[in-house]
Amino acid sequence: MGASNKRLSPRQKMINLMYIVLMAMLALNVSSDVLDGFTQVKDGLVRTNDNIEQRNASIIHALEAFSVQNPEKGLAWFQKGMEVRQNTERIYNLVDSLKVQIVKKADGIDGNVDNIVNREDLDAAAAIMLDPSTLRGATLRGAIDTYRTYITSLVSDTVKSASIEQALSTAPVQRIGEIGEMLWEEYKFENQPVVSAITLLTKLQNDIKYAEGEALQSLLANVDAGDVRVNELNAFVIPDSRIVMRGSKYQANIVLAAVDTTQRPGIFINGRRLADNGLYEVIANASGNFDYKGYLEVSHGDGSVTRHDFSSSYTVIEPTATVSATMMNVLYAGIDNPISISVPGIPNTGVTATMTNGSLSRRGDSWVAHPTKVGDKAIVTVIADMNGKKTEVSRTEFRVRKLPDPTPFISYKDAEGNSVRYRGGGRGIAKALLMQVPGIEAAIDDDLLNISFNVISFETVTFDSMGNALPEVSDGNKFSSRQKSQLQRLKRGNRIYVTRVKAVGPDGITRELAPLEIIIN
Repeated sequence: MGASNKRLSPRQKMINLMYIVLMAMLALNVSSDVLDGFTQVKDGLVRTNDNIEQRNASIIHALEAFSVQNPEKGLAWFQKGMEVRQNTERIYNLVDSLKVQIVKKADGIDGNVDNIVNREDLDAAAAIMLDPSTLRGATLRGAIDTYRTYITSLVSDTVKSASIEQALSTAPVQRIGEIGEMLWEEYKFENQPVVSAITLLTKLQNDIKYAEGEALQSLLANVDAGDVRVNELNAFVIPDSRIVMRGSKYQANIVLAAVDTTQRPGIFINGRRLADNGLYEVIANASGNFDYKGYLEVSHGDGSVTRHDFSSSYTVIEPTATVSATMMNVLYAGIDNPISISVPGIPNTGVTATMTNGSLSRRGDSWVAHPTKVGDKAIVTVIADMNGKKTEVSRTEFRVRKLPDPTPFISYKDAEGNSVRYRGGGRGIAKALLMQVPGIEAAIDDDLLNISFNVISFETVTFDSMGNALPEVSDGNKFSSRQKSQLQRLKRGNRIYVTRVKAVGPDGITRELAPLEIIIN
């Protein structure tokens, strides 16, 4: 009894501080495999952006050729196309500059977007994008909104226009488990590793180039090629999927600009002729970069045949998934643990998951893991639907721990009506406030967890003038009448100790908590 009434020793305080630091490190730890996955996706997106840029450049060249041959009809369309290119370049360069700023914030003045050192840095992206003094994130959101409105006004196809609206949407996001909606920039860049933020910005550039291409295609479709003789024909490769996972299909449409719709060209790849619709399909059985080339044969009215060569490439990435506990890198037995599960390129409806040592359920776009046995690992298996084929893309192991012990406290309202949790020691508590408190409460509220416990019983101990301990037993989680009398006799500077606090949490385990020292001021 005497030992339990003392304050924590310096050694015990140091142990407790080390435990808090360890938990913070675990919460901030990001798997190097996940960081490598983001890097691979980013590199694939960069290559895809280059391919799309080649396609868009070819379309603008076709518009330019038409304007040279028939300025009366073609010049206006070419000028609109150049306006699209200029607006696209402006917002594309804005995104590029933000990528550079984020990497230099993380790696210093010599930071290189193509060789990020501190990929796991969780502060750089938010510091650049969410700084209230610069509002770079809000500025980018406004630029995207303006660009989206401008581009969709040029696309007459409602399906393609809706696709652009969705790809470049900056609408507020309602995150599961939080009150109120988050701004687009907060949702994208708050607490994001540098490599993730750079990948997101590269994906945004990918969507910008895609929107530019749809606008240019719409302008080109408005050109009446039948009114002009074309002296140059260009072959285009339009991929259906810009990034392909192993096990899924790579699809690309091979088309010829300004072709006569009554005369289909012959399309050959690796010596094999494709169907007249120009659809090229190949099963992606291995990861890596793959090149292919072919040619188109076009018959002319004079009986001659011309050949137009083309080449392209595609990238196959290994199936991967992102699985993380939103609270920390461990799961706690007996409670609901929020889990984030996503597979790049696969919609949430195409992703399923199971877990050993407990249950895993979907809640909207998020998941909740409820492990059962402490000490055993919980393995989360993710299955993705790839073109109708169920493919296992990830297995992630989590350690299952028992909930840490909560801290007992006294809850009361201050003069301003704010709730205050008094955990003992310090400047103490006024006797008048203490007399209004019904009993003892307990909870974990360490910024990582926020879990309430039910106090079952506790004892209070005071000392008489001779130093004799006077223990009294509670009435459940409430002060008993004898304890209330005990409190009534206290004077300024007196101390009362709350010991043998027993509490039970959502995991059903009853614990005896550390004592609480109350000082009357």
